[in-house]
Amino acid sequence: MNRRKFLNYIGCGCCGVVINGCSTAPITDRRQLKIIPKSKLNAQAAQIYEKVKKKEKMSEDIESLNQIKDIGKRMEVSISEYFNKTGIDDPTTNFDWEYILIENKKVKNAWCMPGGKIAIYTGILEVTKNTNGLASVMGHEIAHAVAKHSIERASRGVLLQTSTSLIDIFSGGKLGQINQATGMNTVGLLSQIGIMNPFSRTQESEADYLGMIFASLSGFDIRETKKLWERMKEANKGKEPPQFMSTHPSSDTRIKNLTEWENTIILDYPPITLG
Repeated sequence: MNRRKFLNYIGCGCCGVVINGCSTAPITDRRQLKIIPKSKLNAQAAQIYEKVKKKEKMSEDIESLNQIKDIGKRMEVSISEYFNKTGIDDPTTNFDWEYILIENKKVKNAWCMPGGKIAIYTGILEVTKNTNGLASVMGHEIAHAVAKHSIERASRGVLLQTSTSLIDIFSGGKLGQINQATGMNTVGLLSQIGIMNPFSRTQESEADYLGMIFASLSGFDIRETKKLWERMKEANKGKEPPQFMSTHPSSDTRIKNLTEWENTIILDYPPITLG
């Protein structure tokens, strides 16, 4: 699937009004709204990351941590090399990469903060099962940082907050009256379902797509990605919320998308040869 078909498939994430903060995501060329300085968000992320390291228990599984670091290093180099070879500005130029393994078998999760600060929870290792499965998870999380999704979401949040405040003013406070009468944040609920959730699903689909590309460029077998999500679906035991209420695509939707993208990505984004 080429980038045009990808864009048509998941839709455009940028709002309809023309704002100077609009730019595009790398590789997919999806339009984005980014009005928050990345340097500011990266600095805040680094501070939070340090607090996480102090608060959470770090795993003593050195073998798994070294595996995580090895996968990360391969992706760091391959991603930069890909952008350099294609003449595109490397989004990771100012990243200060770091990897931690948090000891918590109940949490099947991983994340990557702006600027390349990555955390893996030991619980997800029960689902990844192997190196290619772990690379699939890390590729997805790294894709969020490369595509500047946190900056995009923060920018959307600022714009949404400003817009709803103006609507309440111009409506004579009617939105506030509705909230008071119903005992709930009507604006917040409607914006979550109608704006932020679909927008976040777009980011998640984009991270799935880019994550497969980064894993493929780094020499990992991306055919494991759909198997990973099959295992994740089984681990969740059908406890997923309805997709329209969730910030993530359902496992079935994910598996379908990954299967459709797999062969094209393998052909179009072969492993980067260094040196």
